[in-house]
Amino acid sequence: MQDETRQAPPPGPQASSLTILLPYWRVTLAAFLGWFLDAFDQVALLLCLPDMGHSFGVDLEAMGVVVTAQSIGRAFGNTGWGWLADRYGRRLTFMLGIIWFAAFSGATAVAWSYVMLVVIQFLFGIGFGGEWTASAALLMESVPARARSLASALMMSGYEVGFFVAAGAQAIILPHYGWRAMFLLGILPAILAIFIRIGVPESPVWLKMRRSPEARMARVSGGMFRLDGAAIQAIAFMAVLQFQNAALYAFYPTLLRTEHHLTPGQLFPMIAAYCVGSLMGKPICGALAARFGDRRVLLGYLVLTLVVFVPFVRAASPMLMVVTAFAVGGVGAAVWAVVPHFLSQRFPSATRSFGMGTSYAAAAGGQALSGLVIPWLALRLDLGTAMIASVFAGTAVVAAILLYRPSTLPGLHMEGEVTE
Repeated sequence: MQDETRQAPPPGPQASSLTILLPYWRVTLAAFLGWFLDAFDQVALLLCLPDMGHSFGVDLEAMGVVVTAQSIGRAFGNTGWGWLADRYGRRLTFMLGIIWFAAFSGATAVAWSYVMLVVIQFLFGIGFGGEWTASAALLMESVPARARSLASALMMSGYEVGFFVAAGAQAIILPHYGWRAMFLLGILPAILAIFIRIGVPESPVWLKMRRSPEARMARVSGGMFRLDGAAIQAIAFMAVLQFQNAALYAFYPTLLRTEHHLTPGQLFPMIAAYCVGSLMGKPICGALAARFGDRRVLLGYLVLTLVVFVPFVRAASPMLMVVTAFAVGGVGAAVWAVVPHFLSQRFPSATRSFGMGTSYAAAAGGQALSGLVIPWLALRLDLGTAMIASVFAGTAVVAAILLYRPSTLPGLHMEGEVTE
């Protein structure tokens, strides 16, 4: 296996982030594809919620419990697999997480009862969480510091590609073959594990830490995770951001089908516009964050999200639905471009994967809460109003968390990191 850090001579000080990142295309592609495949399977669930509920004879509130069960599984996966990635390596954990969630995505296709569906989606969530935790740490530790914002944005863009492909697949598959056929496709991600095994090297930061006396002592003593100001900010930030993000999109397909009475095939232009907007917005967000800093860009994007979200929910004409979906994707979803970079700076190398996993576990908790709160509010108001209230509340709290400045960022400089 070729070492990516030796594929090209070091670029000059004026080289762009893209030029710096090009020699690390394998690990970047693997992280992108991992998030793409995660997104396809998760979005397949969101797109099929009404059909699955009809099959099992349950209402939207009960299907919200399925989303919550998956989120709780992700919380277990994020923390547990994060610990494994710190102890046994980012690359191995990345591969195992992919195989796990692919297996349980396929198992969803043969769920024979509502209770079994809840159990399977809980187990699917465990693999989902493990894949993201390991791949994000692997990517951030494998590329030079000047390219991390761009690498973060490219990895997170995989979600919108997976969302887009899932929307296209459901428009074709769902009317003819039913929702179970959608989840059979979820077995395919296991192929990515082969690519990682052959073409992606282990994190140089993890290899350096593994050889250090401090890391050996940490493994013997069970770890040295510190819940300092930076860590608390990361955990709180992710919990509330995921609640807000789930309010943005998790029930949007259901909103279109129940309140706007669209067919599965008619959903595709709106979902496609959302995905294209996010695909364009995330690299722009990453580039702006590299120039102006994560915090300033995040606050600006959160304000823009509030401006476009009410028209997005209340749009009545197909053209306005498409335009507002593009806008929400371009700003509301684009903030996730900086998440891996933001989190990686807030934990030391020895416990980075566990810290990022714990933060993402908190995010799973935020999504689990949204799966309960939004259907509950929708029964008392309406689904659109429930989404608007949740987004505005979540955005206000996220902004407040970002105003805190930690005294130190333990991961700002990484031991053994590659240089340009």
